[in-house]
This record gives sequence, C-alpha cells and structure tokens, in this order.
Amino acid sequence: MKKQRIRVMLPAYNEEQNLPDLLGHIEQFKLDLDLDIDVLIVNDGSTDATLQVASNYSGNLLVNVLDLQPNRGLAGAMREGFKESIKDLDDSDILIALDSDNSQNPALFYRMIIQIREGSDIVIASRYRSGSRIHGLSKFREFLSFVASCLFRIFRPIEGVRDYTCGYRAYRVSILKKTHLYYGERFIMQKGFGCMAEILLKMRQFDPIIHELPFILRYDLKLGESKMNVLKTVRQTLQLVFSSNK
Repeated sequence: MKKQRIRVMLPAYNEEQNLPDLLGHIEQFKLDLDLDIDVLIVNDGSTDATLQVASNYSGNLLVNVLDLQPNRGLAGAMREGFKESIKDLDDSDILIALDSDNSQNPALFYRMIIQIREGSDIVIASRYRSGSRIHGLSKFREFLSFVASCLFRIFRPIEGVRDYTCGYRAYRVSILKKTHLYYGERFIMQKGFGCMAEILLKMRQFDPIIHELPFILRYDLKLGESKMNVLKTVRQTLQLVFSSNK
C-alpha cells in the first residue's frame, strides 16, 4: 500500500526570525513518528531574509519554496500554495497549513492526522474548544476573534465549526481538489485574513466532515510584528458574514 503523504504548507511574510525554530519542530515531529512529511514554504514577497532562510534550510526535511513576487497577501499565498500542493498529491494525502510565526505547535499534527484517518475531511485547531488556551495575545484581539466566531455561528453555521478564522488546519486533499475544480480562480477572493472563513464557507457545499481540536496558541513565542490590519480584518469579516453564499 502506498504510504500516505503529509505536506505542511507555510505561508510566510517576513518570518526570517521564526522559520528556523518552526522547521526544527516539524523535522523533530517527522523523525519521532517516521512519517512521509515534506514542507512547502510560500514566500509572499518578503522584504527580509525569509526567502534565503527557506531556500538554505539543510535539515533532515524536504523543503520546497514557492516564491511569490510581489507580496499578494495571505489570501494570495494560500490560493497559490493550495494550487501548487495539489498538483502531485493523491486524494487520500493530507495537507496541513499553519502560520509561520512559531505560535502554533506542530505537535498537534499527530492528532490532526489521526482525525483525518478516522474519516474527517477537515480538522481545525480551535481556540473555542474545551482545553484550548491563548497566551500572549491582547485581550482586544481575543475579544474580536470571539465576536467573529459568534457571528459566523449565528449567520453562517457549519456543522462542527466554532473557529472560522484560525488558519491552523489539516485538509484531506480530496476536498481541496473538489473545491479548486469547482471554483478555479474564484476559490479564494478575499484579500486578507478573511480568507480563512471564506475557505470553509466555499467548502461547505461539499458537505465535508469537520472536526475541531483544542490547542494552545503561544503568541508570546512569535518574534516580530503582527501582519494583521485589525480594522481591515473586521470589515472583511462582516462582509463575509452578511454576504451571499456564492
């Protein structure tokens, strides 16, 4: 039987300080469990040494780099990363996407992979499940995220989903291929962080089985400034909540 492949996709914008530690954690996870894991770093027009750090990685881990120039924003990086990833992956393979800022622990990969193998199509690292913790994020940002979760659950409910905006997810490749085939270049139309909710809303029509896992968000481990424009993200969130389903 062909060994299941696990691809880790890392959209990265100016993450030269965070990538080495994160790649080291992923490599250790791979070695501990002897899994077929490779990494795709989507360099989104970084102006620091992110591209050099990614390209020069020499550890025991296959790392490929997709260099996007100029910067296209998180939505563009996710769209191009998905498109590149599904080219050589089978339907039963798994794509795990997470932030490149070292705030999301790759140790959660194990439970995500098991959940996909049990039958889920999408597994979300959720801040709103019992046992989750958020450390190092401002109370204002926590409040805005919670309000967004409530709005989506009321007006755009998806079974099994409480956290619509966390980008730390595992996808069965078949659901990515279905969505990309149906929408093409319209798969991700949002310009910023709102794309995470858009991805779920567009996948909803394929009736995916979605599970959430509690996790610990360690924002205090992130080096460098946040890339999120809070007011822009709030506006995008409201547009998604109250827009049509198309």
